[in-house]
Amino acid sequence: MHKLLVLYPLPAAPEAFRTYYLTQHLPLVAQLPGLRASWHSFQVQGVGLASPYFCIWQGEFTSLETLQAAMASPQGQAVAADVPHFASGGAVVLHMPAEPPLATEARHG
Repeated sequence: MHKLLVLYPLPAAPEAFRTYYLTQHLPLVAQLPGLRASWHSFQVQGVGLASPYFCIWQGEFTSLETLQAAMASPQGQAVAADVPHFASGGAVVLHMPAEPPLATEARHG
């Protein structure tokens, strides 16, 4: 499994961001070929300090190759081109392989 993580800093117009993101951007994201699951949150809290992010999104793909193909597709290009329409603070985009969880004994041993 491979994950894509998008971190959005606080935009100039938070409510406009939220409305556009929910009504325009997420429907585009849902069309990404190979997207197995996704979630987003506007409730991004820091631990011990304020979070620098207003919104986060995470998507799951079967592999790095599937993610790369999705982002190179017409739908992926439309998703990337749409970001400047709502994210005045830009976005931090990260991807990583998802490691399986450790066994309970290994975590507490």
